[in-house]
Amino acid sequence: MTLIKSISGIRGTIGGAVGENLTPIDAVKFASAYGVWLKQQRHKEQYKVVVGRDARLSGKMIQNLVMNTLVGLGIDVVDVGLSTTPTVEIAVPMEHADGGIILTASHNPKQWNALKLLNKDGEFLDADEGAKILEIAESDTMSFADVDNLGNITKNKAYIDLHIIEVLDLDLVNVKAIEEERFRVVVDGVNSTGGIAIPLLLERLGVDVIKIHCNPNGEFPHNPEPLKEHLTDLSEAVKEHKADFGIVVDPDVDRLAFMDENGDMFGEEYTLVACADYVLSRTPGNTVSNMSSTRALKDITEKHGGIYEASAVGEVNVVKLMKKNKVVIGGEGNGGIIYPASHYGRDALVGVALFLSLLADKKMKVSELRKSYPNYFMGKKKIELTPGLDVDGILNTIEERYAKENLTTIDGVKIDFAESWVHLRKSNTEPIIRIYTEAKSQVEADALGDKFIDEILDISRR
Repeated sequence: MTLIKSISGIRGTIGGAVGENLTPIDAVKFASAYGVWLKQQRHKEQYKVVVGRDARLSGKMIQNLVMNTLVGLGIDVVDVGLSTTPTVEIAVPMEHADGGIILTASHNPKQWNALKLLNKDGEFLDADEGAKILEIAESDTMSFADVDNLGNITKNKAYIDLHIIEVLDLDLVNVKAIEEERFRVVVDGVNSTGGIAIPLLLERLGVDVIKIHCNPNGEFPHNPEPLKEHLTDLSEAVKEHKADFGIVVDPDVDRLAFMDENGDMFGEEYTLVACADYVLSRTPGNTVSNMSSTRALKDITEKHGGIYEASAVGEVNVVKLMKKNKVVIGGEGNGGIIYPASHYGRDALVGVALFLSLLADKKMKVSELRKSYPNYFMGKKKIELTPGLDVDGILNTIEERYAKENLTTIDGVKIDFAESWVHLRKSNTEPIIRIYTEAKSQVEADALGDKFIDEILDISRR
């Protein structure tokens, strides 16, 4: 079906033709290229890589291929097994490893998988590093270890627990106040590793946990992207159990969304807004999110006396700008919380703990908390790419048409109007053009998205 190579990793569908999908041969090729690149960077006698996976059906197969490829390169592997993306990220520096690989296609459906590649700090590779690995993958210069110098695999299943301990030890996580509130929370783990990690964290915080879809068997009970239309089971469970709120994560637990006590979405965009509100109230500073994220973060940041700036889409781009601006919290509007006091990676466990600390401090219902924030509405639409569609040409034409507006072109084209904005860009993770909009009402946001879809289609026909 498709194989996508980007700063988000090597992502594709399982099965099919080599080079067009994520086949075993492709998994070995790109794991080999990563291992060769890693050895070129570090110049050591011994190398170590942490490898973990989400629960999707192809995970065990891909993980075994990847780990044994690294072994063939003479690299030692720490197998953390079923894990989360942020857990692997914190495991890399804890293990003093040279890098890490997470086998997950994040929010993509079950037929997808991917190799997400980390550096020695447990952070995603940048565009230049990714390009070098792709270059190595297409070369014939890869050399493997002889029989006396093969790597070894060791298993360590303790890292989810270690990750939870690290979260609970954060200065702004008010464990005592959370325990005193005795929250009741429903968790939808989409039958992946969030069903392991999130309930364990909540139980350590004294929360009464009701679990749905928390069996990590990889059989996703609904589309794994944590959007309102996919979460009817969670909404019904929150109301049935009279819970204080609901939590849903994506399969690798780096995206986080909440549902209020009425079974209504808190708004995936507002996960970061709420967590930033709490952090900024205690550690004043600046924030960063990507260009496709809500204006509400800018409003909240300025309310607390800080400065907000937007980066290009992609976690590595957000992190780069966060470090440059020395921000206290940042992330992505898709529910990705990046809290530097923990680590530079999107982390749903950190987000849950900060959100609970905020609720314990505010002593208000989740629906009341949502009403306390600036109210924007976002539309998220997409156009499937077809062979021959000139995306760059289309975006250049849009840029020319709206040259008199407030334009940003560091990542596709973003047009900021007085009361709304639209962001058009080619996805890093799917063969689509994304059309994100935001306005003062859902009707206006959707209408703006439809308007630009019509424009794109009209341009493509010329």
